[in-house]
Amino acid sequence: MEYRENKMGIMPVKKLIINMALPMMISMLVQALYNVVDSIFVAKIEEDALTAVTLAFPMQSLMIAVGTGTGVGVNALLSKALGEKDFKRASKAANNGLFLTLASFILFLMIGLFIAGPFISSQTSSSVISRYGTDYLRIVCCLSFGLFFQVMFERLLQSTGRTVQSMISQGTGAIVNIILDPIMIFGLLGFPRLGVAGAAYATVIGQMCAACMGLYMNLKHNPEIRLSTADIMHPDKEIVKRVYYVGIPSILMVSIGSIMTYMMNRILIAFSTTATAVFGVYFKLQSFIFMPVFGLNNGLIPVLAYNYGARNKGRIVEALKFSLCLAVGIMITGMLIFHLIPETLLGLFNASEEMISIGRPALRIISLSFPVAGACIAMGSVFQAFSQSIYSLIVSVGRQLVVLIPVAWLLSKTGQVTNVWWAFPIAEVMSFILSVTFFRLLYSRIIKVL
Repeated sequence: MEYRENKMGIMPVKKLIINMALPMMISMLVQALYNVVDSIFVAKIEEDALTAVTLAFPMQSLMIAVGTGTGVGVNALLSKALGEKDFKRASKAANNGLFLTLASFILFLMIGLFIAGPFISSQTSSSVISRYGTDYLRIVCCLSFGLFFQVMFERLLQSTGRTVQSMISQGTGAIVNIILDPIMIFGLLGFPRLGVAGAAYATVIGQMCAACMGLYMNLKHNPEIRLSTADIMHPDKEIVKRVYYVGIPSILMVSIGSIMTYMMNRILIAFSTTATAVFGVYFKLQSFIFMPVFGLNNGLIPVLAYNYGARNKGRIVEALKFSLCLAVGIMITGMLIFHLIPETLLGLFNASEEMISIGRPALRIISLSFPVAGACIAMGSVFQAFSQSIYSLIVSVGRQLVVLIPVAWLLSKTGQVTNVWWAFPIAEVMSFILSVTFFRLLYSRIIKVL
């Protein structure tokens, strides 16, 4: 077949980064919007319902970790194969990725059936919160096939530079979720009032719609890879091994976030369920700031991987510099928003006076870490693109388990919940030191010698 050079090898770098990342940044902002809208509606039921969804969040994060981590492995392998003009290997990577997606769903179906209840109960003694949380988590786990296939189909589109189609897929799921949330939670338009379970059903239906749109976009608009049912059901051990060589560190890295949120929930609930609800609200709000940077990260990885495969050092260096400045700029903006209007942000969640008094200093203190986190995320994209995700894993373990949780636990012993929030900036400084150290090693060993 006649070959036409992929835009990742020829388009001016700054324009390419914007072209690749902007649709993903928009789609991830929409994703963040529906996460926030979900919690806004749940908070209108009662504060215990918001706390329950917060307790379910670590397991939801684990699902996302498995889905996106597997996607990162497929993405890196597929983009590198395209850079080397090996289209057969690119298609095999895509089909093996879909097999692993199916396996991931089966794993979380079992977790939903047998582990959801004990997982929620381990974090609270409240029967009301436990009931809300178990209902919510069981639904999102047992019907998680939409989530996993949505993530993988979007990664396949991103790997070949078709970020607009990826944005359409993700946007479809978010819009469906936002529309269904009030209908299913409060029983509008003739639907039964399902409460917290309604929020879960709205979420999974949105994910299923996004997965269907992602499949259509790949079949219709992604000619560089060929999806085949026969190849999906006959995985290649070597490709699976390569996918997880890159993907497992990424899975573990995000999974560490699940462990961190689980442990923070346990530390904070010792103060009050309101303190735990504040932590949940913070996580929803910070996604508005972090999601665009992760979108930038997702747009940068295939650009770096492609130009690494094509041995183009100049484009790699230019992409890195531009993306680093953009990421830090976004995070500084986020920090200013959290400092200037914390009461307004908390008010979106029907916040009580107690929640505002706890949440105001929480948002201001934690957001001090945002600019440093932006730089760390940009450097992490280099580790993933060059199949050195182990560096990202070490940074994440150091930040969240070695520093953040022990420091938060020690600060909780002061008896002041406000002191606990300082663990986040402290941990981010350590993360930055490690990230810079590993980046310099990787640059001298891989990029400099191209």
